Amino acid sequence: MWFKNLHLFRFLHPVTLSADELNEQLTKSAFQPCGKMDMETMGWVPPLGRENESLVHAVNNCIIFTARKEEKILPASVVREFVNEKVEEIETQQMRKVRKREKDEIREEVLHDLIPRAFTRSTYLSAYIDVTQGWLLIDTPSHKRADELTSFLRQTVGSLPVVAPKMQQKIDNVMTQWLINQNHCPADIELADACVLTDQEGAVVNCKRQDLLAEEMHGHLTAGKFVKRLALEWNDRFAFILDDELVIRRVQLLDLVQAQLN
Repeated sequence: MWFKNLHLFRFLHPVTLSADELNEQLTKSAFQPCGKMDMETMGWVPPLGRENESLVHAVNNCIIFTARKEEKILPASVVREFVNEKVEEIETQQMRKVRKREKDEIREEVLHDLIPRAFTRSTYLSAYIDVTQGWLLIDTPSHKRADELTSFLRQTVGSLPVVAPKMQQKIDNVMTQWLINQNHCPADIELADACVLTDQEGAVVNCKRQDLLAEEMHGHLTAGKFVKRLALEWNDRFAFILDDELVIRRVQLLDLVQAQLN
């Protein structure tokens, strides 16, 4: 299992929860499919697939786990169509106007009839706890989905003292300085060949397969643009994109052997 995105949270206190203890607590909220009238349900599933029973996978002091969310697919347009047909039928047969309150009651009846017959779809969200370093890393670029998982994990284990990391400077300013002068980059970070630039007016320059130290790039920066996303490489092991919301996207392995968790 390799994560494609990283949404980071820092634990406020040392992590004392063991893999066995976490597995026991996750078991209490193991995934169950939607019931007849449920619109959605969420629970924990084995991170290594159905052939494994454990709800966690521990390696090198990192604990991996996965949540599954199942949702009923019931578009509002479909509900509205059924409601309108029933309203039209009543108005035609009874020669009267259907008022809002009665229409709301019809909608509830339609939902009660359609929900059990609706198709379902599932989404999976994986995360891992780095016990040694005190990080929670979630495989998603979405703030909403990251918050959904942390909320569900907090509900499951009872307490989750984590916060999103904050930069002393705005991350877009930091990335812009890296692009202006690569010497400002950390020693183990190198510029790759892609970035997204923007400005206060909303103009966007999307660069791919581009020498980021070329003169034309400095022209954009001199004109007032700043970096929104920047492709980077770390220690010749990972290639990734860092954005101005401090989310690491599209992680790629450059060396499969060196990139093992340690």
